[in-house]
Amino acid sequence: QVQVVESGGGLVQPGGSLRLSCAASGRIFSSIAMGWYRQAPGKQRELVARITSGGSTNYADSVKGRFTISRDNAENTVYLQMNSLKPEDTAIYYCNAGGGSSTPGAVWGQGTQVTVSS
Repeated sequence: QVQVVESGGGLVQPGGSLRLSCAASGRIFSSIAMGWYRQAPGKQRELVARITSGGSTNYADSVKGRFTISRDNAENTVYLQMNSLKPEDTAIYYCNAGGGSSTPGAVWGQGTQVTVSS
């Protein structure tokens, strides 16, 4: 059973950068896809970025060119580098393990708050 813990959220000004980390436990980490989702107040949770076990990535249109997802299988960690942040990126960001291309997996972290504001 995989468990995940996010870190790296915080308050940043528009145009700034943050890097989120998701540390996973479990020996199957390298063989499963990992994703970052976010949920803003009053909105549904949405996929931000996903990376397969082979390293293929996909992104929400709203973050393409600004966010980069990566993984370090030796460290059982997945990252989300967020650049050129906008106020509309404000949300709780969740790490997800084991999802498919269109559905999340069953394993979620507790979430980390990202606030973009001047």
